[in-house]
Amino acid sequence: MTHQKRLSVPKSWKIGRKGYKWISTTRPGPHSQARSLPLGIIIRDILKLVDNSREGKRILSEGKVLVDGTPRKDLRFPVGLFDVITLPLINESYRMVQDEKGRLVLHKLNETNVNKLCRIDNKITLKGGKVQLNLSDGTNILGSNEYGTKDSLILSVPDKQVIKHLQFKVGNLAMVVGGQHSGEIGKIKEIKEVKSSRHNTVTISGEKDFETIENYVIVIGEDRPEIRLGGEI
Repeated sequence: MTHQKRLSVPKSWKIGRKGYKWISTTRPGPHSQARSLPLGIIIRDILKLVDNSREGKRILSEGKVLVDGTPRKDLRFPVGLFDVITLPLINESYRMVQDEKGRLVLHKLNETNVNKLCRIDNKITLKGGKVQLNLSDGTNILGSNEYGTKDSLILSVPDKQVIKHLQFKVGNLAMVVGGQHSGEIGKIKEIKEVKSSRHNTVTISGEKDFETIENYVIVIGEDRPEIRLGGEI
């Protein structure tokens, strides 16, 4: 399916519900439809770089829009959490984050040479004892057993070399990316492991302490964020 009704788009899409009846959907890729936005919608409806899909196809085909340092030429390419969009011709960069309502929003950055943050969602041991890290943006890289699931990595783009390792542990700074506390930032106060089918929980210390499930928590630094979040456009 290449299009969907505008009224049926995921709640994470911060777009007007009124207007044209149909809107393009994301192509299968590194992010799910509910956690990503089509690149064409971003450059037309959010950044307003073009007026229509025809103009969008043209600037993408010319390689003028980079996602994590790589030119993307598909209007339906899914752009998800913490992905970095760079526009070399106008020297601007944006990072995708979530607001307090769980909607995907772009934050404008002050520089174009930026790094990428990813969470380690899974680890696999390959033949020969090598460890493959499966990251939250769909990337798979080789690592070692010093990295744990739920840890975060700061990667260079576009080559995705590890610059810094951030452990998922008490005392580190984290962002909540789901639930009623979506978009909030605070320090991890406690991690509770539940011996059942229920989710492990994490207590976050901020203006007020609150509890959320482990899967909603992404470590973004130790004492301060390791990525520049900028301000919403």
